[in-house]
Amino acid sequence: MRENDPVTSATRQPGTPAAATPARLIATDLDGTLLRDDKSVSPRTVAALAAAEEAGIEVFFVTGRPARWMDVVSEHVHGHGLAICGNGAAVVDLHGGPGAHRFVKVRELTRENALDAVRLLRDAAPGTVFAVEQTYGFHQEPAYPKLHMETPDHLLPAEKLLAPEGPDADQPVLKILAYHPELDPDAFLTLARLAIGDHANVTRSSPSALLELSGPDVSKASTLALCCAERGISHEEVVAFGDMPNDVEMLTWAGRSYAMGNAHPDVVAAASGRTVANNDDGVAVVIEQLLAERRP
Repeated sequence: MRENDPVTSATRQPGTPAAATPARLIATDLDGTLLRDDKSVSPRTVAALAAAEEAGIEVFFVTGRPARWMDVVSEHVHGHGLAICGNGAAVVDLHGGPGAHRFVKVRELTRENALDAVRLLRDAAPGTVFAVEQTYGFHQEPAYPKLHMETPDHLLPAEKLLAPEGPDADQPVLKILAYHPELDPDAFLTLARLAIGDHANVTRSSPSALLELSGPDVSKASTLALCCAERGISHEEVVAFGDMPNDVEMLTWAGRSYAMGNAHPDVVAAASGRTVANNDDGVAVVIEQLLAERRP
């Protein structure tokens, strides 16, 4: 859910934290992390993901993208077929291919909390416009810009989109998108977190002033933790990769974590290591190192 302008330049080669526990699961963001800027998965990265799975290390894609945007990696999910989408709002089985995915777990943003968040953010940052992401629907306000390369199902004020009798009222709300045409992205994030409080979890994955609002306890980290607990995997056995503020909690939670060479400064501060940029196959570089460590 982000545009592809670089945030910072790559300045260091990968670093490997000391005393590492052997990895059992790799959790990687997509845009700006696993994917190159042209949205492709490089041959080197494809080979590294396959080698990790062959070595018994599960690979989970953990992204802000909705499930319908997962066709770029659906052929690389291997045996388990699962991905964490919408910043933790959904666990999706991608085995069916584009348009045929199945929601395994949904962690919704209640309409009451969503309406409160919209009201509070409108008051705190006049000029904010909103879009609503549901399990299968995408709706937006008329003034919301065309950011997502798709046609919304409905054009209505957010209050009507989120009303009990609103469109697709039978579908859970996964997240709210909030865009401001003038504010600095980091300043907008700080302002929104203060204004919204515990009504929603607020983050961002775009270099523009575009925020993503999920359920109060919903993040990439919290949903990844649930998936790992179901598999008997501890956080020390997880290696995570990311580049933007929506990755910070996941990188902090994982036993080993890597900020991409193009990462936001908050991500660099949160991660225990750093790799090269997404366009230089930074995830593959580290996976190759991890697999080399396992060889006798």
